[in-house]
Formats: sequence, C-alpha cells, structure tokens
Amino acid sequence: MTRFAGKVAVVTGGASGIGLAIVRRLLNEGARVVASDIAAERFDAVRAELGDGFLGIAGDVTREDDAEALVATAVERFGALNCAFNVAGGSRPGYLVDLAEGDWDFTVDLCLKGVFLGMKHQARQMMRQGHGGAILNIASLNAHVPMHAGAAYATAKAGVEMLTRNGALEFADAKIRVNAVLPGLVQTPLTRRHFDNRDALAAFVERIPMGRPAQPEEIAAPALYLTSDDASYVSGASLLVDGAWAVSGYPDMRPFRGPVAFNA
Repeated sequence: MTRFAGKVAVVTGGASGIGLAIVRRLLNEGARVVASDIAAERFDAVRAELGDGFLGIAGDVTREDDAEALVATAVERFGALNCAFNVAGGSRPGYLVDLAEGDWDFTVDLCLKGVFLGMKHQARQMMRQGHGGAILNIASLNAHVPMHAGAAYATAKAGVEMLTRNGALEFADAKIRVNAVLPGLVQTPLTRRHFDNRDALAAFVERIPMGRPAQPEEIAAPALYLTSDDASYVSGASLLVDGAWAVSGYPDMRPFRGPVAFNA
C-alpha cells in the first residue's frame, strides 16, 4: 500500500507498543517518519529495521520545547509535516482518596497536556504550509468507562476525546482533520502488569466479547485509516477499537489493586 507515499509524519511514544506499530505501518505505506520517546534508547533496537526514512529522537511530551522540536525536526529532515500521531501515555493508578497530587499531575500531564502541546505545534506547522493535514490522538476506552483506581487516567483520556473534537472544530478552516482512536486492552509495555497477573487478565478477557486483547498492529491500522485520504470527510470522530468491550463494561479491579488505604 502507498497511501502515505510522499507524506511526512510525527509520532509521539514511538519506541514501543502502539506508537512503534504506527511507525512501522507508516513506513510500510510510504511515509517518512520522525518519532519521539522519553525512552529514546529503545529506538536503537529497531533503527536498522526502519531504514533511512525514519528518525527517532528523545522527547518528553509534557515539555513544550520538546513538542515544538519534534515538529521542527520533521520539517528540517524531510521538508514538511502532513500527519501526526499523539500516542504517548501512561498512568500512576490510585483510589481517589489515596491518590497523591503528584501522581494525578503525572498522569494528566502525560495523557492530556502532552496531547494539547503536540496538537498545538503540529497544527501550527500544517497551517503555515497551507495545504491541510491530519492529527490522530490515542485516547482510551476509559474515556467512556471508569475503572477502580483509574480516575486520573480515565479523566485525562476523556479530556483527550474532547480536545480532539475541539481541534476538529478549530482547525477545520485550515483543512486539518483531527480524530481519536479509543483502544481497549492492548498488549503493550504499558499494560504488562495486567498480562503478568493471570487472574487480572482473565477478569479483563471475561468482559471483552471478542474474548481476547488486541495487538498494537490492530490499533495502528484504524489510526492510519483516520489520517489517510480514505477518511477525507471524517473529523472530530472517536473510534472505539476494543473488541466490543464498551458494551459489557469494566471488570471490578479492586481485587488486583488492594484495599483503600484511607481510613476515616
């Protein structure tokens, strides 16, 4: 496939999991890609595989200078920016009555502020170029479905969904489309703790009608669809990619998180 031939993309969180799957798919479809990751040393293992059309750099999505530098690097290296994928995320879970302010700030800054900063500088470059573009944000099923000990993460991901819609509204005149993919359980380094706990994994799978978690490549495919010309009239959309999990609800995670520490 050559849907992205001649196009330049940036990907945050591109060194592993969903981000790396998106990088690989973009390259396979003809794009040139600059990816950032806070753990940039992970790029060393895949650099030779990805070839000359790829550049991996260190970057912290919560720092505006890094968000701006990622875009500038893509333009300097490959001459333009046509599409962007805001993938970086993570969490420090905790029950609301136990959650430290610093853990709330870490999760919300990484998952929501990082997307805001990315969109800001990605859209600025696309506007300067004058021929539009596409931005894809990775939100989560948890934008719609709460989970025990996951208030910060679910709230941040719900914010990403609304930020996506607001971007679609504000950027439409510049012919920049903005969409979101909302994954369910995906086997990535971020979710390793669930896969390492057989009982927790069974609790998840029991609630997923398709009976299994997703692989990162199964998120990359719809992400690329939404940034391709095949989705030229799609903007402000939130696409659930969750094996129908949203129709059945989240499992009770309290047995795997432990009891609430606060005692009134």
